[in-house]
Amino acid sequence: MLLIEIVSGLVIFLTFWSLIPRDEWWIRGTDFPRLQLLGIGFLTLLALLFWPVAWDFMRYFCLVGLMAALAYQLKMVLPYTFLWKKQVVQVKPEQKNPEKTISLLVSNVLMPNDQYQLLLAHIEQLKPDLVLTLETDQKWQQALEVIEQDYPYHVKVPLDNLYGMHLYSRLKLRNSEIKFLLSDEIPSIHTTVILRNGQPVDLYCLHPKPPSPTEASESTLRDAELLLVGDQVKDINQSCIVMGDLNDVAWSRTTQLFQRISGLLDPRVGRHFINTFHADYPFMRWSLDHIFHSVDFALVKMLRLSHIGSDHFPVYTVLQTGRQFDAIQEELDETASDQQEADKKIQQGFEKAQQENQQAISELK
Repeated sequence: MLLIEIVSGLVIFLTFWSLIPRDEWWIRGTDFPRLQLLGIGFLTLLALLFWPVAWDFMRYFCLVGLMAALAYQLKMVLPYTFLWKKQVVQVKPEQKNPEKTISLLVSNVLMPNDQYQLLLAHIEQLKPDLVLTLETDQKWQQALEVIEQDYPYHVKVPLDNLYGMHLYSRLKLRNSEIKFLLSDEIPSIHTTVILRNGQPVDLYCLHPKPPSPTEASESTLRDAELLLVGDQVKDINQSCIVMGDLNDVAWSRTTQLFQRISGLLDPRVGRHFINTFHADYPFMRWSLDHIFHSVDFALVKMLRLSHIGSDHFPVYTVLQTGRQFDAIQEELDETASDQQEADKKIQQGFEKAQQENQQAISELK
């Protein structure tokens, strides 16, 4: 019984620890394993209810706390199941129009991974309109040269710091820029994709640094980069897609705030999890790779692809634009305090970036 109470206490502690509004990695990291805590919590609840020993105060305390923790975890993850209302409508067979579709493949390849042929096989089979690769260095760039005949438009940022990225497109790209929004080490790609019917779509490709003991001690820069893009998106009156490895889960406070600020939708809501990381450990998986889009897009399909030797699974998504979708889909409601919170986090991000730049300069002297 003592073990059951200890596990109950751990689930309760980690659940409510995640509510602390701080940016340190050892706090924000508890946003990630909600599914795991939910599974462990339910098993512990069953053991707590049916273990054949007398009830005492501690057992009742664990029962109440565990039920509250599980209710909160369910609240966070339930929207990403079929039990929830779909945020993005499904394109019906009679509505399909190739001239208005765009297919996207997003893959964090893991820079040391040399199983290039596995990703190339997915590209050859699916023939997506856009391929975004993350953690790609010069070796990966050379391996991907074989697709350039079919993908004449590209933006290449080969880096050996785990934050390189490459965008390959069958569709015309316009006004492509490589931006370093908050850090000289972390690029993002900003461009406009022209669909087959001539419609422009603003595209943002991101890969911010995660909060972790080996990457960034705080989530400040990651949160600020995502919200900075969200703030830009809300001011444009045009179709838009934001995609990449955001190093954050779909249910986090920051990602939810990003959606409310930007007005972009998540096609996973009301369907299923697309848990892309970690590819090698089935029990330790959550959604780090995302595709968000404006309300004029509906979903044709969204798939997690097979293992390519990386710690991430690739994601393949097909979207279709149309006025009929714009008319029936709604943005998330922005609360009165959302913009103020986003502005604060963005400002904190700029201040953090300035501190890190000054520290780097001091270390060079």
